[in-house]
Formats: sequence, structure tokens, C-alpha cells
Amino acid sequence: MSLPISLLIGLIALLHLYFMWFEIFAWTTLGRKIFKTLPQKLFEPTRKMAANQGLYNGFLAAGLLWSLIIRDNSWNLYVASFFLTCVSIAGVFGAITVQRKIFFIQAFPAIIALFFLLVTS
Repeated sequence: MSLPISLLIGLIALLHLYFMWFEIFAWTTLGRKIFKTLPQKLFEPTRKMAANQGLYNGFLAAGLLWSLIIRDNSWNLYVASFFLTCVSIAGVFGAITVQRKIFFIQAFPAIIALFFLLVTS
């Protein structure tokens, strides 16, 4: 895996660690600022649901980081492709069900990274 692709995957992983942090620890504060279109009264009752979602974002980040430390070229390609595909699907689903900007924040970077990963391997 080339350095630019590794850096892009690393940035996507860091982004998902950030999602994990605010969904688990700052949903009722930062979450309100990020998701302004949601009714403010929903943040406290959905705190546990958001924390669960944050945990999943942490798993996505862990998988992407794992792909960066695998030394076998085939396996790091498979693992990175799998987790980038998961991130892409989650971003598309979020864009359809929550906010369109989720596509550009979550799915688009993963789709670009997946494209370059597959084209260069």
C-alpha cells in the first residue's frame, strides 16, 4: 500500500475516532451543534443510542488502523477494502436517513480511498 493511500486511510480512521468520541462522550453538547436540524429535545433521550453508534465508529477506525499495520500485501488490501466499503455504505445510509452532508464527510473520502487503493494494487 502506497504512502498517500495509507495517509488517507489513517485520516479516515482518525475521523471515525472523532465520531466515536463525540457520539459516546459529547452527544448532548457537541452533537447538538453538529446535528442542528434534529430537535434539541431528542439529544438526551438518544444519548445511549448515539453511544452505541459511536462504538461502531470505533470499530471502523480500528479496522482501518489494523489494515495499516498488516505486512502481507494481499491481506492489508482485503482488510482496508472491507473497512472502506463499510464506511462508504454507512456514509451513504447516513446521507439517506439523517443528513445529506454525511455523504461528503464520511462516504466520499472512503470511496476515493477505496478507488485509489483498488486502482493502484
